[in-house]
Order: sequence, then C-alpha cells, then structure tokens
Amino acid sequence: MLETAGLTKRFGRVVALSDVSLRIDAGGSVGVVGPNGAGKTTLFDCILGVVEPDAGWIAFDGRRIDRLPTFRRGLLGIGRTFQRLELFGGMTPREHLLVTERVRGGGGRLWKDVVGLGRPAPRERREADDLLELVGLGDVADVPVEALNLGRCRLVELARALVGPPKLLMLDEPSSGLDDGERTILVSVLGRVRRERGVAVALVEHDLDLVTAVVDRLVVLDVGRVIADGPVDAVLADGAVRRAYLGSGR
Repeated sequence: MLETAGLTKRFGRVVALSDVSLRIDAGGSVGVVGPNGAGKTTLFDCILGVVEPDAGWIAFDGRRIDRLPTFRRGLLGIGRTFQRLELFGGMTPREHLLVTERVRGGGGRLWKDVVGLGRPAPRERREADDLLELVGLGDVADVPVEALNLGRCRLVELARALVGPPKLLMLDEPSSGLDDGERTILVSVLGRVRRERGVAVALVEHDLDLVTAVVDRLVVLDVGRVIADGPVDAVLADGAVRRAYLGSGR
C-alpha cells in the first residue's frame, strides 16, 4: 500500500536519509526503530510531505504522491500523530473529532461553524462516538482535554488520526511521556484498532517492548540508512542491529 524507493534527505552537510526504501502492505504493521538521529521522524515527514526529499519517490495505494501537498496525502487515507502533543484547550475529545470530521468531509458548512450556526450531523456524532469508544474515551467524551491525563490526551490524538478513516496510521513516539500503566493501555488500544478497523500501522518508537507488542515487522535505521528489515525476532537478533540500537554486538 505504501512504498518508498531511494529516499534521500540532506540538511546542509547532514544526511538524514540515504537511499531509504520501505514497503508497508495493506493491514500490515511495521515498527521503524533506531538510535536518536537515525532519521525516523524525517522519514515520516517525507512520506507526509512535511519536508521534501532530495531524491527518491513515494507511492501510496498505487499512486505517486511525492508531488502532492500534505493535506492531499492525508485525504488519500494517511493519518498521523506527532511526538509533541497538539490538542486544543477548551475543547472536549468529542469536539476534536467533530471538527476533524467536518474539515475532512468538506461538507461546505464551515462558514456556519465560524458564525456559530453549525450543528453536527447525526452521522458525524455517531462516527465520533464510535471512535471514542474504540480508544476507550467514551466516559470522558465531554470533558475538556486539559482535565485529562497525558495518556488519555494521547488517545484523543489517536482517535483524531482515525477520522476518515485512514488506510495507514503513522504514529511518531506515541508513548512519549507515558507511565507504564498508560503504555499498557496504549498497546491494548492499538491492538483493538488493528483488529476492528484493519488499518495498517507504521510506528516510530523507542520503547522496544511496546513496538514488539504492536508490530509484526521491524525496519531499523542507523545514520539515515536501513540496516535491517524483517520479522521482529530475526531483526532483534541481528548483530548489526544490536550494535547500532542496543550498543551490543552479542
């Protein structure tokens, strides 16, 4: 469903990505791991069009997308969360999803929202409520997000990325700042999302326990290059991976 070939990105003299090729099948789950500075987030940014690669190409669902603006790539069926939490104060989880649905749907009612005349359609409310139940936020649907803990705020972001719905969900450090209990909940929710929605998942994450609980395949980056790509157990046993990622050649 997603394929990149020869992606290269330089920032001055720093080569963030060097000839990176990646493939994610429909419904698949891939963890992109590696040490700090390996190029993981830059890879995501290139796929989504946040930054433009210096070389290479990107295809999604059989279509070249490397010349499309970011919002058009999202409308094709790519959802993403970011390392830094980005929510709107004063808004509830349900309101975050309703706004996202209104923007993605392009129903022509945004001007009514601006002047206070907009009302969610029954379908929009149902879809928002279904997503909130899916990620375990049904009981706080109408609570302002600033009253929620970090773990639940991360789930609001996840639910928002599922509006559409996407064919591919790209998660950049979703466990950042979470405690052990919140990570456990996140793993459970991601498993439920994959089972019930059939969405493909690409996951950048430093927590290897979380990664191995969620994905079936690992791609390891080191200094902008892919040094391993394969089933989780085989990749983690690779000596080059252990030296680059775990600091051990054993």
